[in-house]
This record gives sequence, structure tokens and C-alpha cells, in this order.
Amino acid sequence: MSDAPDRLARDRGHADVLDKNHRPSGAPRIMIVEDETSLAVLLAYNLEAEGFEVERVERGDEAELRLEESTPDLVILDWMLPGVSGLEICRRVRAREATKTLPVIMLTARGEEGERVRGLSVGADDYVVKPFSTPELMARVHALLRRARPERVAMRLHAGDIALDRETRRVRRGDRELHLGPTEFRFLEFLMERPGRVFSRGQLLDAVWGNLSEIDERTVDVHVGRLRKALSRAREKDPIRTVRGSGYSFDETFAGG
Repeated sequence: MSDAPDRLARDRGHADVLDKNHRPSGAPRIMIVEDETSLAVLLAYNLEAEGFEVERVERGDEAELRLEESTPDLVILDWMLPGVSGLEICRRVRAREATKTLPVIMLTARGEEGERVRGLSVGADDYVVKPFSTPELMARVHALLRRARPERVAMRLHAGDIALDRETRRVRRGDRELHLGPTEFRFLEFLMERPGRVFSRGQLLDAVWGNLSEIDERTVDVHVGRLRKALSRAREKDPIRTVRGSGYSFDETFAGG
């Protein structure tokens, strides 16, 4: 086996938390909850090679805290964990409003039919028995994201007459190309993925810049203003809603024009 995962672990050391907090949102984010370090590093290496943002957690109780702070797009969850078991985490994930639809793939050495049924019955979307094929697990991750989070893996987002292309980093409105800076692009991408949902300035800061407390929340207003100026000319409808006292959202009723 290649020593790339071990090199990756040495290079990253204990910087996982810092990396998580300082990387802006863009690629789908996957949380790996696995106390077997070599397996977790191997999975992270392969997922990052496929373009995902990865967060690694080794304890069940720590995973619970992380999930309360920020919800990933998918969780790969080991059954047997220190602190809190993966089975119990899955139950609690399904019980919380904010995470009840979160895609979960359960990893376990328990291959008996009764155990698989038990894992699925608490809310796991898929169940993978160790040892497993890494390419097969990658395929399951992609398939589950396509079903549960299609807007996170689609290369193009559309709303009314606005089209955002993640691959070319271009945005068009009708027949004209919009010239957005990288920050305005990330703002628009984030809001278009979640039409109708209202985000506070703090949430938008975390999504676009990461948890960088030194950036003033009013910076969000500046970039939203720039985004609006680029998106709308003359009498064109503004797709960005300001919700007084709450924040901003992408108008789910936006049809262009």
C-alpha cells in the first residue's frame, strides 16, 4: 500500500481543527468519525483526492459537539467509538431537527443480518462492513450525496435566469456574463444551494471565510452590496432578500426578469 496516507497524517499533524475552521465552503464536506487512525487517514486521503472537504473525529462525544456547531453534508460513522457509540450518535442525529436528514454511512465489523437491520433501523442510510473496498465506499458516498444532497454535487446551479457553473467559475444572467470576485462567487453559490433559507451575517462569515473572528460581520453587507450590483441592472429583479434583523437569503420564488 502507498505510504501517502501516512505522509498526509504526518504533514497535517494536529492541524485538522485549524484547517476545518479556515477553509471556506465550496466542496461538499464529509465528517469521518472513526477511532482507527490508519483507516480514518486512508479514507480522508481518498475523499480529498475526489475533491471533498474532510473533517476527522476520533471520539463519539467529540463528534456530537462538532455536529452541533456545524452540519456537514455527509457523515461516515463507525459503530464502535469511545465516548458515545456510533449507533447512539445516529439515533441522536435523527432526533435533532437540524440533522434529521443528514446522510449517514455506518461502518462496522458486524456483518450479521440482524446487526445490519439494527444499524439501518436507527437511521443509517447505508451500512458498510469492514473490511471493505475503498473504491466501493467512494461510490456509495457519491451515490448517497446525489440522492440526498443533489445541489451540493451538481456542477451547475440554476435559479430563474441565473446560472452558476462551479467548474468554470462563471455566472450568467440571461445572455450576459456576470463578473464576480471570488468572495461574491462563494456568497452566491452558498445562497443558491439553499434557496429560501435565511442566514445571519455570522453564519455567512463562517460559510465563506471559515470561523475567522477577526473579520467584522459588516463585511458581509459590503459583499452582498457588490453581489447585488453585479446581479441586477436597471429593472431586473433582485434575487437576494434582506430579512430585517435576521440576515440574507436567496429568494426561493425568484424566476428571473
